Amino acid sequence: MPFLYTLVTLLAAAVIAVPLAKRLGLGSVLGYLAAGLVIGPAGLGLISDVESLGEVSELGIVMLLFLIGLELRPQRLWVMRRAVLGLGAAQVIVTAAIFCAVARLFGLPWAGAVVLGFSLALSSTAIVLPMLAERELLTSQAGRDGFAVLLFQDIAVIPMVALLPLLDGDLGTVTGHSAWVAILRAAGALFIVLIGGRYLIRPIFRLVESAKTPEIFTATALVIVGGTAALVSTVGLSMSLGAFMAGVLLSESEYRHELQADIEPFEGLLLGVFFISVGMSTNLDLLVASPGFVLAAVVGLLAVKAAIGFALGRLAGQDTLNAARFAAALPQAGEFGFVLFTAALAEGLLAPAQADLAMLIVTLSMVASPMLFALEERFLAPILEKAPPRAFDPIDGPAPAVIICGFGRVGQVIGRVLRLEKIAFTALDANGEQIDMVRRYGTKAYFGDPTRLDVLRSAGAAEAKLLVVSLDGIAESLKVVEHAKRHFPNLVIMARARNRRHAHLLMDQGVTHIVRETFYSSLQLTEQVLLELGMEAEEAERTIRLFREHDERVLIDQHGFYTDEKQMIQTTKQAMIELRGLLEADRAEQ
Repeated sequence: MPFLYTLVTLLAAAVIAVPLAKRLGLGSVLGYLAAGLVIGPAGLGLISDVESLGEVSELGIVMLLFLIGLELRPQRLWVMRRAVLGLGAAQVIVTAAIFCAVARLFGLPWAGAVVLGFSLALSSTAIVLPMLAERELLTSQAGRDGFAVLLFQDIAVIPMVALLPLLDGDLGTVTGHSAWVAILRAAGALFIVLIGGRYLIRPIFRLVESAKTPEIFTATALVIVGGTAALVSTVGLSMSLGAFMAGVLLSESEYRHELQADIEPFEGLLLGVFFISVGMSTNLDLLVASPGFVLAAVVGLLAVKAAIGFALGRLAGQDTLNAARFAAALPQAGEFGFVLFTAALAEGLLAPAQADLAMLIVTLSMVASPMLFALEERFLAPILEKAPPRAFDPIDGPAPAVIICGFGRVGQVIGRVLRLEKIAFTALDANGEQIDMVRRYGTKAYFGDPTRLDVLRSAGAAEAKLLVVSLDGIAESLKVVEHAKRHFPNLVIMARARNRRHAHLLMDQGVTHIVRETFYSSLQLTEQVLLELGMEAEEAERTIRLFREHDERVLIDQHGFYTDEKQMIQTTKQAMIELRGLLEADRAEQ
């Protein structure tokens, strides 16, 4: 009965608080935290066993890190190495040094100051990632850099926890035995995880999948996640790190998507319980006893970390908007701070009163952070989005053979082949983040609006041979073609068309080299479908070829009246009857 009472209370609090918080634009995280404050010992006192609930809720962070690992393939980790080791290391070192110095000014000994400084430098993965995902900002530069910093912080916790005994002053004893034993045990556990993930997990999943029992597959996934987390936890490492490593090791497997679908419901529920437990564990007695000092400490923590984040973001090449989002997302202290404070308390590096105060400050910063980010998104982000636009890049060097207007999905493929053949080209795109991203991969591209005549001229359109128009927007594509036809008549224009109407509009401009962006890939997929259904390869190839040739003729024939919907519908129906007759006649000849 007590368990059922606790479960119903938790769910009821979440059902009321989370929708209300989201309706107010504050996000679900703040809703969970508020629910914990209300039902916890400091509020209505509906639930008192916060410690037991906290142990269960830690599984939410474990599940979250496992899912992150599933999404983060090793190749992507290698690509992110500069952001992780550069921006991440800078954030931790600078922030920890500042807070360590502040702690020393308040009279803490060096050991306690180092623990406090490092702990407050960490941010909350469990808060930041859902907060960014909720606003679809994970793929922005602020989101990518924020994830890189969080990843470095999670990794940095490992040596810090392992080296805590070295801070108690008994260096001879610890160095000779305890620290090295702890490091070797940690290395052994990580080695077991790596070997097991590489050689054992996939055969286990194949065996379980052969049983054709979905619930056992889900149970196996939970055992893998929980078992890996438990293994690394027994040697003093973060459970989240073990889960993250398991996710990365499985990110290349054929079971990745099924695992994600099985784990996500548990992750969402347990992560919500984690935030509720954080709200419940807030010791408001300390806040009542010293409200001015505690609130000043929380405001100081948020302000200092936000200022450091903004400065580092700008140094890392973020624009003002992304730097502001980056700073507003990471100013809170994180859940790993609780782990470090508890370990430091056990080692005698912090007094109980100091640890309680530090935990209160961390908790209040976690409570305030979603509200701070919501305020930034509601008031500051719209202002920064209207800030003066980024200046276009100066385009230097000799005139290229090819100009690519639009360097997204299509333009990048063209550029890669041209680079392979050592054919000079100039790539233009008005999306600054897109340009910054491809530059990180070593591709030379320019931030500039190809719909502007002066940009085309500076890109060498007067001397180039080919103009490839691969822009997403139809209106922008037509504007580029119009400029090229009028001012650079010697240019051969090759254009990507989003659909049939776009193709007809390009034909109106006199463009003859047109490729519909999904047409050929759709035909290739259709051919694979026919083969899978048992059709002979030669017959499938003829069917697709006849369809392609007939559709291209119909596209040209319909150009004369594509604005007449009635005639378009009629000719499309006639074309289908004609195509069916062509296929039947072709098969009769075989």
